[in-house]
Amino acid sequence: GAVGLVPDVTKTAGIGFRNGGDLVIVIGREAGWLGQSLYQLMFAEKLEGAPPAVDLADELKAGKLVRALIREGRVSAVHDCSDGGLMVALAEMALAGGIGVELFPYEGKLPAHAIWFGEDQGRYVLSVSPNKAEEIVERARLLALPARIVGKVGGDRIALKGDTFLPLDELRAAHENWLPGYMENPLE
Repeated sequence: GAVGLVPDVTKTAGIGFRNGGDLVIVIGREAGWLGQSLYQLMFAEKLEGAPPAVDLADELKAGKLVRALIREGRVSAVHDCSDGGLMVALAEMALAGGIGVELFPYEGKLPAHAIWFGEDQGRYVLSVSPNKAEEIVERARLLALPARIVGKVGGDRIALKGDTFLPLDELRAAHENWLPGYMENPLE
């Protein structure tokens, strides 16, 4: 949680995707940190290693940049990456807005699962108009913050281009029905 003053309540951004065709940008360092992560717990059934390191200088730069972009009206949705990493943040944004996203394949040096589910600190996901995307990526880079375009908003699913997809209806059902199911059968 956080507490602060919003100078102009007409210049805010929620977490839900709002505009089909927007590009999705992730800002922040990506090391694919899986220690103490939900991914590690779900797939390895353990919690080992150290939690991700925190770089307060990068956190401050990223926070100020994101706040400035919101106040300038350059983003339509913003979310932080935390528990579950980038993929969970994207799923939350899609569910909140009722609009899916097509993700571009990750082409870096780290394993793709570490990028999608790593819980690196200080990362933010932004939904922006295509004509503002490169400017925003450049602004981040001028602050020595990594930034890359990871997908495009649209459709009724979360899809990895040329690969698998998850319909939002199925994701919503799983998200909304787990607690009632657990309450009916808590020991299973």
